[in-house]
Amino acid sequence: MKALVYHGAGKKSWEEKPKPVILEQTDTIIKIIKTTICGTDLHILKGDVPEVTKGRILGHEGVGIIEEVGSAITEFKQGDHVLISCITSCGKCEYCKKGMYSHCEKGGWILGHLIDGTQAEYVRIPFADNSLYHIPENADEEALVMLSDILPTAFECGVLNGQVKPGDTVAIVGAGPIGLAVLITAQFYTPAKIIMIDIDDNRLNVAKTFGATQTINSSNENAFEKVMNLTDKRGVDVAIEAVGVPATFELCESIIASGGHIANVGVHGKSVSLHLETLWSKNITITTRLVDTVTTSMLLKTVTSKKLDPAKLITHRFALKDVEHAYDVFQNAATEKTLKVILINE
Repeated sequence: MKALVYHGAGKKSWEEKPKPVILEQTDTIIKIIKTTICGTDLHILKGDVPEVTKGRILGHEGVGIIEEVGSAITEFKQGDHVLISCITSCGKCEYCKKGMYSHCEKGGWILGHLIDGTQAEYVRIPFADNSLYHIPENADEEALVMLSDILPTAFECGVLNGQVKPGDTVAIVGAGPIGLAVLITAQFYTPAKIIMIDIDDNRLNVAKTFGATQTINSSNENAFEKVMNLTDKRGVDVAIEAVGVPATFELCESIIASGGHIANVGVHGKSVSLHLETLWSKNITITTRLVDTVTTSMLLKTVTSKKLDPAKLITHRFALKDVEHAYDVFQNAATEKTLKVILINE
């Protein structure tokens, strides 16, 4: 089969790889139908995730058709259309029993990280009974690709950890796909204001169409001063970091109101300064999280019932074999006006 292979920081190639086989009887082999590229994949290519070794097939999102099942699989069969979770869970270990699937002792985030991933024609999914979801008939499979990772990540790490409440003022720092997914799912809780902060006017304009009440371009405006002006000098109730660089996290620290929540979503590859000299007395809660995908079933229902439309995050479509070009487009988001791309295994 063909797959996109990581060869060290800044290096990747579309090349021939052995087709995966069943290794454990809890495995399935899936033919990928549609997959995508994640901001985390860009962090890997920058060298921010050193656990990813040379030769690894990238990708941790997608939908596909089951081609082969291990003998222990009870919930799925050959030919089923399935949504692949970015998190693999055994369902039996101590962390899984706590609902912390991201820290599963035998799984967690392993696809495209510690084992071969989904930017390939075929993928092996361990613990498939706990790590796949049936796709309802006539569902929009492109929209469901957004449920592999960015929607549950945005909702769990941003909205739930941030404890967004009705009437809150929320600032989302970063209007990329994950920040926009936070914007979409934050509206479950009817905050009074959602302030979107980014350096890309196109993404900020998109954010307005998705429900942002105010936008700030921090490349030509003083974001701190603008937020203070919008909040009667108090700051925001919830600040959600959705980029993964020191400057954006420190901005969240500066704009948070007393009693507020800072929820980190971004993947950080560098140390960030924690300004306890200003935060120690402000009753601030700071949270971090790797998505557990405990909300995927709920989000799947909201998407298939048309209450949520993640397909509007998709801006570009490519054949899977053109994945290297798709990466170029995804990496040059400001020029190409890219949000999420769909890769189709034709």
